[in-house]
Amino acid sequence: MRLVIFDVDGTLVDSQAEITAAMTAAFAEAGLPPPPRAAVLGIVGLSLPQAMARLCPDLDAHRRSAMVQAYKDSFNAPSDGAAEGSPLFPGARAMLDRLREAPDTVLAVATGKSRRGLDKMIERHGLGAHFASRQTADDHPSKPDPAMIAAVLRDTGLPAARAVMVGDTSYDIDMGRAAGTATIAVNWGYHVAADLGADAVIDSFDALWPTLDRLLEARG
Repeated sequence: MRLVIFDVDGTLVDSQAEITAAMTAAFAEAGLPPPPRAAVLGIVGLSLPQAMARLCPDLDAHRRSAMVQAYKDSFNAPSDGAAEGSPLFPGARAMLDRLREAPDTVLAVATGKSRRGLDKMIERHGLGAHFASRQTADDHPSKPDPAMIAAVLRDTGLPAARAVMVGDTSYDIDMGRAAGTATIAVNWGYHVAADLGADAVIDSFDALWPTLDRLLEARG
């Protein structure tokens, strides 16, 4: 058996438009100018309190907490439900379907999103039956703490030696390394994949399957 753990933002879905819009709304609510887009994308993957602390370290905890709530309110505001706001990256759906159908493969997600945000994404894209374990920022310390992966391993009963963490940021790869899993960095996300020190880098979802086979075979 093998366990494939996916990050969400920047790995499965291109959510940068929704994230930057929600962050702009949070800063506007606080009467502050929005941070540069590059700065916002640089904190994608962290839990919101940690992300906000990095973006506005000079604010007191109370104001940052209010901005976290404003971000959540904006991001989770009712919409028409169209998937275009955070579309799946090319090839993601086909690969998820293929992996789900494989009898030797279990899928999970470990994300800095809230439970509500993750559920919104999963419902939007019809992925409710794909993931055996869904770990979010609501229940764990922020990445790169390995607590999310530890919970996935408990849920699935599979060891870290048979698991691979797939992500696009240093937080994902460092989390996987801390948990003892193999790591794959995707080359379409929000951090430079070649700089992350992952066990492998892939340029498309088509490359994921053979890369999983190669990494897990090497681990025995």
